[in-house]
Amino acid sequence: MIIIDIFIIILLFALFAFSHTLLASNKTKKAVAEKLGEKIAFYRAFYNLSSFLLFIVFYATAPKPNVIVYDLRFPFDIITFALQVLSLIGLVWASRYISLKEFIGTAQIERFLRGEYKIEDLDEKQTLKIEGASKIVRHPIYLFSILFLGLRPTMSLFYLIMFLCIVVYFYVGSIFEERKLIETFGNDYLEYQLRVPRIFPLRIRRTK
Repeated sequence: MIIIDIFIIILLFALFAFSHTLLASNKTKKAVAEKLGEKIAFYRAFYNLSSFLLFIVFYATAPKPNVIVYDLRFPFDIITFALQVLSLIGLVWASRYISLKEFIGTAQIERFLRGEYKIEDLDEKQTLKIEGASKIVRHPIYLFSILFLGLRPTMSLFYLIMFLCIVVYFYVGSIFEERKLIETFGNDYLEYQLRVPRIFPLRIRRTK
């Protein structure tokens, strides 16, 4: 049944998201640092590899109901595809302002091999850079990833459920991520939060 398939997809993704969040928590990283010392420099690479493998397991085991939610016709399929390409360009633009080597984990290993790694950095050396797309939203990588994944000329039920799960996970994950950033950067990040929206470039004004 389709309802059971949907439930299993959400459950499997939730298990992936939980493990991903647990491994990303500062509590886990500090516990690893206490055991490994400066070898925590290898944690980021391990985290990325394990996350990739866990996602492959999720994708391989999740049911994929043979249901097409929509299949856009010309010219809407071309327009949607063009918007997807633009979102990919935006993703590349946003990525220019982060250290890809730090994100992947190779920069940490290089510092360790040079004997320059600081345990207090845990698995990454963080800097607060408010440049480029970060002036528009606090999490531009999430924004353009959501646009790229969502703008599809053809949408299957499995992909739609997975996409919605990813959107929710990005939003919830950004909350936990920003708690760590406040812990690291203090008032500087709190002021940044007040000035710039979280993921989507809009502000909701609250009325009394």
